[in-house]
Amino acid sequence: MASSGQETIIAQGVKVEGDFTSTGDVLIDGEVAGTVRTAASLRVGETARISADVTAATAVIAGEIQGNVHIQDRLELLDTSVIHGDVECRILSVAAGATVNGRVSMGEVKE
Repeated sequence: MASSGQETIIAQGVKVEGDFTSTGDVLIDGEVAGTVRTAASLRVGETARISADVTAATAVIAGEIQGNVHIQDRLELLDTSVIHGDVECRILSVAAGATVNGRVSMGEVKE
């Protein structure tokens, strides 16, 4: 799946399996298994369950991710977020209550 720069929404109750690639903003409230890659911003809602490695320019996470997270710039973990995997970003904001089970690396992110 590819997008031409618009916002892509994976709604609650929707399950996507495979490699998901977008050039625009992505909002996930459903389930994704495979890989998620966007050149723009990613927002993972509270109801989202992702079993995938995730790559984005910026991200706000409120749901659950089982996989490694690679963010080029700013990553914001809200109080309901749960990440089981390594996190790599330039800037990290973590709310009280957020859970990260993995290694966290901050600074310049390599492609």
